[in-house]
Amino acid sequence: MATITEKFFDSKESLTAELSASLEARLVSGIKKEGRASLMVSGGSSPAPAYKHLSNLELEWNKIDVAMVDERWVDADHEKSNEAFIKSTLLQNHASSANFITMKNTAATALQGANECEQAYQQLNQPFDVTILGMGPDGHTASLFPNADGLDNGLTSTNLVCAINAIQSEVTGSITQRMTLTLHAIAQSEVVKLLISGEEKLAVYKAAKADGGVNAMPLRAVLNHPTINIEVYWAP
Repeated sequence: MATITEKFFDSKESLTAELSASLEARLVSGIKKEGRASLMVSGGSSPAPAYKHLSNLELEWNKIDVAMVDERWVDADHEKSNEAFIKSTLLQNHASSANFITMKNTAATALQGANECEQAYQQLNQPFDVTILGMGPDGHTASLFPNADGLDNGLTSTNLVCAINAIQSEVTGSITQRMTLTLHAIAQSEVVKLLISGEEKLAVYKAAKADGGVNAMPLRAVLNHPTINIEVYWAP
């Protein structure tokens, strides 16, 4: 079982304040200890206010590596690109001088691009200082989707990244090809911050904590990992 600390808030504003302060402290500490810090980022509305707050802080951004947790296999100017989201929220203002590592490359498919992506991610200092995860109503996290093509590899590989081809659903939308951190990579984190909001997702999270198969609810693999230190942030 992972080491799980639950932080439940009355409002998204209080969650953002706590998350922002914690991320700042982790990055400052990482630079002090290792000379560089690494922040693994997810898309989604929950972390966006914290990203915008961080972007205005006068940190030593030239010593901070920012890398994607997962990405749809689309170009960076696509409206569904997580990279575009991170560039418009976090990599602004002072944070524009951070070293950004993208997942998407010129390969035709995520599977064909996996080796190049792996080589880029192997350059990052490990363990990562902070990894930010979200969670879908189907129990996926990162792009580890239920019963996806490539999921078994994502849960067992010792690589940092892997290609996923999800089963198309309302959650995935039409873009099913993804690149994602593996479970092994998520475990190479000083702390994992899982951000969830609303009663529906709280119920999904509680279901993921219960016994059951990981293929049907991949978040379980994270919550049951023996070495992961995870902080769960929830707001209504």
